Amino acid sequence: MRYPAEWECDGPILLALPHPDTDWNYMLDEALAQYTVLVDALVAHGEVVWLLVNDREYAINVLEGIDLSHVNIIEVPTNDTWTRDYGPITVIRDDRVRALDFGFNGWGLKFAADKDNLVNLGLDRMRMLPIGLYRNHREFILEGGSIDSDGNGTLLTTSKCLLSPNRNGGRTKKEIGEKLTECLGADHILWLDYGALAGDDTDSHIDTLCRMAPDNIILYTGCRDMDDPHFEELLHMRAQLEMFRNAVGEPFNLVELPLPDAVFDEDGNRLPATYANYLVTPRAVYMPVYGQPDNDRLACEIVKVAFPDHKVVPVNCTSLLKQHGSLHCSTMTIVLDTAHVINT
Repeated sequence: MRYPAEWECDGPILLALPHPDTDWNYMLDEALAQYTVLVDALVAHGEVVWLLVNDREYAINVLEGIDLSHVNIIEVPTNDTWTRDYGPITVIRDDRVRALDFGFNGWGLKFAADKDNLVNLGLDRMRMLPIGLYRNHREFILEGGSIDSDGNGTLLTTSKCLLSPNRNGGRTKKEIGEKLTECLGADHILWLDYGALAGDDTDSHIDTLCRMAPDNIILYTGCRDMDDPHFEELLHMRAQLEMFRNAVGEPFNLVELPLPDAVFDEDGNRLPATYANYLVTPRAVYMPVYGQPDNDRLACEIVKVAFPDHKVVPVNCTSLLKQHGSLHCSTMTIVLDTAHVINT
């Protein structure tokens, strides 16, 4: 069993279009414009998009002007748009791809999730997934944004999220670790105990804080401003990352990403802006940027160092922030066979 690294995985990118019955309703036109920009960036750089919609004609009208030859519009009901957390998680077992469907309960019962929790089952029943790919693990709550892999048996996650009592209450850290090993083949689990962004509804998803990259690199969110409320927490996070070792006992090469300048909603609440919330495919790194030229440029340059053979594609995600997410949260790679996994 192997849980491949994100940069190894090639396949359609799963997104869900905002609609009037989502929390995007109060800013729906802006949200649709945001998703149009995201879809356009993906297809322009060679990706195939699977777009979940409540109504096909509605989606076609929204995407007017975009080349839909690389967009598969799929009518499946959704509560919300964060496919990273309810889309299928890819593993390799016995030289075959498996798409694991874990339970999703709205980040610990914070939001409605009854439709989102059925998306993967719906994709399987519609034969969008090849026969035999789907595996039901819905008795265990696990969100894709809460875990990250180096492809070599190491899993990076946060204790605040995975040990949340509203996800898998009653299970101990040891029991949850054993479940991750059983389902994902992760035999070296790194539990990050620090790191939290203001406005984050996910209980510290790892993809808001730090990400694994090739050549034993961990890209992490840093904070240089001692007056910023994140300073102390992110400093503790870095100290713990310095203590981590990979599966063969080597320290990681730590590369710091800047913390974006504070972004606030209309009520003055800080939003969880982070450059760690990028998407990697074999062709490109799709970087969330926030209209902050110096920070945006620096973050893209740093990620390019970790992925020198990839094109770095900046995508303005300021609108996504208004619902407390960003680019990685809104995307999930669907791997359909082992030919689309590097180094299998």
